[in-house]
Amino acid sequence: MRLSIVIMFVTLLVIDASNAETWRGLEVAPENRCSPFDRKSQYPYPQSVEDEIVRSMGGKVYGPYTGRYFKTDSETDIEHIVSVSEGHDSGLCKATPEVRIAFATDPLNLTLAAPNVNRCGAGGKCGYDGGEWLPERNKCWFSHSVVAVRKKYGLTIDRAEATSLEEVMSNCSSFEMVYEDTHAEQMDLAASGASNPLERYDTNNNGKITCAEARSHGITPVKRSHPAYEFMYDRDGDGIVCE
Repeated sequence: MRLSIVIMFVTLLVIDASNAETWRGLEVAPENRCSPFDRKSQYPYPQSVEDEIVRSMGGKVYGPYTGRYFKTDSETDIEHIVSVSEGHDSGLCKATPEVRIAFATDPLNLTLAAPNVNRCGAGGKCGYDGGEWLPERNKCWFSHSVVAVRKKYGLTIDRAEATSLEEVMSNCSSFEMVYEDTHAEQMDLAASGASNPLERYDTNNNGKITCAEARSHGITPVKRSHPAYEFMYDRDGDGIVCE
C-alpha cells in the first residue's frame, strides 16, 4: 500500500517549463525564510474572528482536530490551519503587509482547537506543517484545507508535506468537515465537569477562580458566558476577565 502511495505521488509531480516541480497545483520547494518573522507585528488578527469561526460551524464551538465540543469559545484557541510561521516560510516572507494580514484573518485558514492541541507541547500542532503533524480526526478536511489555503496565497509546499498529504487525500471519499455525534458531545461536556466550574478550575479550593488558575486550564480570556465567570472578579465590568 505504501509503495502504491509513493508511485501515485510521483505520478502527480509535474515538471513545468521552468523546471519547477508541482503537486496538486502547488510548487514543491523547500521552506525558505527570506525575511525576518514576527508573528504579532506581521500577522495580527482580532479576537472577533473566533465568533466568525463559530458562525461558520453553525454556532457549534467545535474542535475538528479531535471531534470535541466545547461549552464556549473561551475554552478554545484560534487555530491557523497553515500556521503563520509556515506561511511566512512558504512565500509570505515576500508578501505585502496587507496580504499577510489577509492570510492571518482568512476564515478559510481558521478553525478552533483546545489549547493543548493548538500550542507547542506533547502532541500539539504548534507551528508544524502537514508533513510533521496530522490531526486525530478530520484528516481529509484538514489536508484539503491546507492545499486550498496554499493555492489561494500562492504558497509553496515542501516534498515531505506533499507526500504526507497525498497519502491522506488519495484515500478520501469526501473533504467535508465531519461533526461527531451530538450525543457524544453531551457526554463529553458532562464528563468535563462544565456544570461544576469550581470543581474543574478552582485548583486551591478557596471558592474562587483566579486568572492564574484560568490560564493553567487554557480558558482565558474568560467571557461572561463561560461557567467559570461567575466565580471570578471582573474589575472593569466589561464581561471579560483575564484579557
